[in-house]
Amino acid sequence: MKLDNHNNESNTEHKNPCHKREIPRLNRAIGQLEGIKKMIEDQRYCPDIIIQLKAVRSAIKHIESNILKTHLEDCVAASFDDKEEAKQKILEIKNLLDKMQS
Repeated sequence: MKLDNHNNESNTEHKNPCHKREIPRLNRAIGQLEGIKKMIEDQRYCPDIIIQLKAVRSAIKHIESNILKTHLEDCVAASFDDKEEAKQKILEIKNLLDKMQS
């Protein structure tokens, strides 16, 4: 799947945020997926596989949420003129996202 790169290269004022803190979480999810692959190869019990798939899905959703929050805090906030109002709006959205994750 090809993803569009929305990095506005003509905008030299804003640098994309670093997401390196998500690498350990991604590595754990990759390890979980490898474990699931082995479970399938070993013809393990279906509900056990499903439980592990749910765990990976949850981990990926957490990573996705963290990256979205960072985007809101850094990229979106940089586009507002009134920084204080932008922070308030972003906090509101972050709180809504947290409630949606429950």
